[in-house]
Amino acid sequence: MTESDARDEERPAQGQEALEGTQEAHKGTGEDPAEQEAPQEDGAQVGTGIETAGVPDTAIPELVIISGMSGAGRSTAAKCLEDLGWFVVDNLPPALIPTMVELGARSQGNVARIAVVVDVRGRRFFDNLRESLADLESKSVTRRIVFLESSDEALVRRFESVRRPHPLQGDGRIVDGIDAERELLRELRGDADLVIDTSSLNVHELRAKMDAQFAGEEEPELRATVMSFGFKYGLPVDADLVVDMRFLPNPHWVPELRPFTGLNEEVAAYVFNQPGAKEFLDHYAELLQLIAAGYRREGKRYVTIAVGCTGGKHRSVATSEKLAARLVSQGVETVVVHRDMGRE
Repeated sequence: MTESDARDEERPAQGQEALEGTQEAHKGTGEDPAEQEAPQEDGAQVGTGIETAGVPDTAIPELVIISGMSGAGRSTAAKCLEDLGWFVVDNLPPALIPTMVELGARSQGNVARIAVVVDVRGRRFFDNLRESLADLESKSVTRRIVFLESSDEALVRRFESVRRPHPLQGDGRIVDGIDAERELLRELRGDADLVIDTSSLNVHELRAKMDAQFAGEEEPELRATVMSFGFKYGLPVDADLVVDMRFLPNPHWVPELRPFTGLNEEVAAYVFNQPGAKEFLDHYAELLQLIAAGYRREGKRYVTIAVGCTGGKHRSVATSEKLAARLVSQGVETVVVHRDMGRE
């Protein structure tokens, strides 16, 4: 994921050509859209309204916009959706997104799900994204934004490994380009429905996360990721809620428990036999019911709950497993990730 995505940042923009050749877009063809020529920008006259007169509302395709930091995994995420049957368009200028949705609506159900990759390679087009999103909202188009995030250290390492410059660094350093891109994408990240931090993920782990969110035939009301982590390794940047389990005694200081993790029954029993542990789990699960109801009302479909302890090995792992089981019993589709387990 990491090297190929950093390498992809050198590709030219081809969004307009992808639109003009919709039937030849790279869904299911195996063609690399980077092989296409860059579009001619001058004199382009493109409408932005979704004219779906006479087309049933159910024919309007579902839309996912994939964006995020260069080198964070956008190409991998897009390929995952392509494998799941989505019609994927890479680097489409934002002003053309409503037109692409219109073409999908006219396909009479043949293009039911569209994924569009939007990034800073479009540069001058990127400023039109907010206007396009507002236009889609006014037409009642269901759209979701997936934002791929990563740490500065991971991004620098990925660009250096493929010996490619960051698309915004100009005459400066890679970190200068990363800073400029973060500022450019700040508002979009705040509007994202799903933020995935790929700093410590490989290709297979990112695909598993995408599959967990998009592979189901029916969209659940709410999907949750419960992630255990160690505070000494830093907070997960994609966390919506953070739980601190360091108020409980640390099994690390029990010699017979130290080699094991929170997945071990004896470790879990030790953690939840401590005063306040079961009461905390009960009360927090009730609190999550209130939060989940609010998220549903606000249209938020994804939530990441980060459960931390010192090293991310014992208390946070055991609590994450218990908490995930509670969420499942409440009808919330849940994925458990142990970010730092085995890292020490």
